[in-house]
Amino acid sequence: MIDFISWVLQNIAFAPYHLFVAITNPGAWLDWANPEAVMRFIYYGASVEFFFVVFTTFLLITALGMAWKREILWWGVRILEGMANVVGRTAAWAGLVMVLVQVMIVFLQRIFRAAEIQLGPLGTAFSQDLSWWAEGLKFHNALVVCLCVSYTFVQGGHVRVDLVYSAVKFRTKRMIDMFGCLVFMMPAIVITYLYSWFFMWRHLMTPSVTSTSELDRMLMQSRIFRWNVETIGFSPNGFNAYFLFKILIVLFCVLVFLQAIAFFWRSYLEWLEGEDSADKYLDRDKSGNEAEDLEHAIHTGST
Repeated sequence: MIDFISWVLQNIAFAPYHLFVAITNPGAWLDWANPEAVMRFIYYGASVEFFFVVFTTFLLITALGMAWKREILWWGVRILEGMANVVGRTAAWAGLVMVLVQVMIVFLQRIFRAAEIQLGPLGTAFSQDLSWWAEGLKFHNALVVCLCVSYTFVQGGHVRVDLVYSAVKFRTKRMIDMFGCLVFMMPAIVITYLYSWFFMWRHLMTPSVTSTSELDRMLMQSRIFRWNVETIGFSPNGFNAYFLFKILIVLFCVLVFLQAIAFFWRSYLEWLEGEDSADKYLDRDKSGNEAEDLEHAIHTGST
């Protein structure tokens, strides 16, 4: 246990140095014309060093907000929740696109007996078989699921299984929320990100890399590096961009982790300030009920 604590403290102490080295040497990991730089980007994208840079940043901002000025945390909450809302509200349009494409497929296939759909001017039109568009509907659904997850959390739209939560006092609820963020939400999404990061890269390039790959070995493998983007579909003319699903999984993990930080800060601030700060600065969509919307605006302090 002592060794583990010492390891954690050592990594926290070296986090500013690792961040400084990364910022001052962008060519070592951002020069994608260099295979070694690509391998460094892949390795450090899910490395212990990167985790502790993020974790230490979280600790410093939290400590500043707790010990000096709580408005720092409120600004962090507003920025992270605002980003979740912007991404979610934008990605939600994929649901409408999915419906329109499905309707178009049905009409073209059943009524006009068309075999493909072309989009764009003649000569440069994007043309694909109807089966490609039909299978591509799964991607639109994945866009909504992965990119709207934190937005739905902000809007209070996720289903919650409540055993004791509704029966306890306000500040006890906030303590449960903080505990859930630190013990369940953050660790689970970090583990998911760790494996989804390398899972994504295995469908974008060769040779294959794993979460247990060492940096030296990956730099040696860079000699045979080449892009190998997955373009295999489930049918001959079906959707062939399944690598986009792997990218969405990584984006899902990033959004959920940022929302976990925002929710921890909000829960702490509401626990500290009491019930008057409940849903403070919370930007939720209008329900269409003017009385309810007005009450929510007054409660959250928004205009």
